[in-house]
Amino acid sequence: MGVVVAFEDKEAGQDAGKARIETLVGLTRADMERVNAMILSRTGSDVTMIPEVANHLISSGGKRLRPMLTLATAALCDYRGEGHVKLAASVEFMHTATLLHDDVVDQSDMRRGKLAARMLWGNEASVLVGDFLLGQAFKMMVEVGSLRALDILSTAAAVIAEGEVLQLSVAKNTETTEDEYLAVIRGKTAELFAAACEVGPVIAGAGKANAAACRSYGLNLGIAFQLIDDALDYGGVASKLGKNTGDDFREGKITLPVVLSFRRGTDTERAFWRRTLQNGEVNEGDLEEAQSIMRRHRALDDTIERAEHYAKMAKDALGLFPASPMKQALNETVDFCVSRAH
Repeated sequence: MGVVVAFEDKEAGQDAGKARIETLVGLTRADMERVNAMILSRTGSDVTMIPEVANHLISSGGKRLRPMLTLATAALCDYRGEGHVKLAASVEFMHTATLLHDDVVDQSDMRRGKLAARMLWGNEASVLVGDFLLGQAFKMMVEVGSLRALDILSTAAAVIAEGEVLQLSVAKNTETTEDEYLAVIRGKTAELFAAACEVGPVIAGAGKANAAACRSYGLNLGIAFQLIDDALDYGGVASKLGKNTGDDFREGKITLPVVLSFRRGTDTERAFWRRTLQNGEVNEGDLEEAQSIMRRHRALDDTIERAEHYAKMAKDALGLFPASPMKQALNETVDFCVSRAH
């Protein structure tokens, strides 16, 4: 049986997804207020453009899921200190920096339903403010005083950059394999989820097994999260995505729905993908044709099924922790990430 994906009318699923993440939001609310205050204080600069550019993106919404995960995994391991707040803020700064850089690389016009920073201040400012935020993130990591946490997050920064470069190397290559694509998203998306979840138990002194379990949870959650985003780009609603539906297609990005469609398609369909994605010759009606080909070969359904597989692995990773409200909230967060496609 195939998975039925009600892309056109997802209101019920959206409401259910919101309900599932509200538990995590509630349990981390007090600490997130401190994280948000720290984020605002650390974007200050005598160079006026820096807080303007940074706050344009930081204040534009977003669930702040990654820093919430840092707070949550620290609480899961009974952390009682203050360092988790600075590490969570560091994680959010790393994420914001990558978004600023990504929009320049991808030449994106929109981010979270608003004009991308590069459209207002230019590519140069976006890149440099992203660098400023990375610098601030590392300052906060050092202030926490955990060499292991610093190692985890600094390694993540390098792996994320590698993932971005790897994505460039497969860009517009319609013969990209599923394994190659998964390597890209493990680096550019899942690694920060993994690091965000790992530093919590590390500063809590929870031991290698618990830290490894939280890292596995974050890594698999991150992969599931990105695969759902890939599917939504070809069947979501722009107002809910925070970007235009079909942006990946127009930018020539090779994502899993494309990989599956190309592999399963006819010679004529493969020629279509080469023309539109490889050669950049996109005509009116081509997005609709791309969606039609994907439906024909169950590419969107199967991308979501892959995401559900990784989501199950994320939940399984938390199996060694005893039952608690925070563990339940983390499991519900997995459901939220996948429910966005239904």
